[in-house]
Amino acid sequence: MSLPVGVLRFPGTNCDRDVFEAVTSQGARAEWLWHADRFDPKGYRALLLPGGFSYGDYLRAGALAARSPVMDSAREAAQRGVPVLGICNGFQILCEAGLLPGVLIRNQGLRFIDDWVELNLVNAQPHFGRRMTAGIRARLPIAHADGRYYIEDDGLKRLQDRGQIWWTFSKNPNGAMADIAGVMNEAKNVAALMPHPERAMYEWMGGTDGAAFFDL
Repeated sequence: MSLPVGVLRFPGTNCDRDVFEAVTSQGARAEWLWHADRFDPKGYRALLLPGGFSYGDYLRAGALAARSPVMDSAREAAQRGVPVLGICNGFQILCEAGLLPGVLIRNQGLRFIDDWVELNLVNAQPHFGRRMTAGIRARLPIAHADGRYYIEDDGLKRLQDRGQIWWTFSKNPNGAMADIAGVMNEAKNVAALMPHPERAMYEWMGGTDGAAFFDL
């Protein structure tokens, strides 16, 4: 039997069940990973960090979750090359944990945004949405207050030079630097995006572009 996909759960996470179901709908086996527990980093084919408000977004969005015991194992798994995907709050957690460059700050305009956006695929990702090629567009929903990606100018140039920008917004909704909606680490096994692919799995949800992200 193939290894399961680990779905991390933190207090306040509210998109975990959606992500779990998205994984199983594409034929993979999902397994919960609790924030207070460590796990065998060799025991999972991929790890997913869902969206939500981990630890109530106290201190900074994702800051407390990044220091949970489960992230020690996630960090080791990432170093071993296990694919890791963060969605929305998961993106914030991965940045706070140092697994991705940059930070997510308050939206320009200081308002929570709940909408659908069009994305441009800048650099292909070998694990999540691996069948998508650069230049393709996707339509996904967003729901965040701290989704504005920021990185220093030299860091941005490094992302551009090393092909680490994953997705950009066609029309920037939150003031993100360089319209960035998703990034990858240099090894391309850790990736994250602010939009929610798990909320675009079926036509009745409003679109199906999210399904490709869970073809693991």
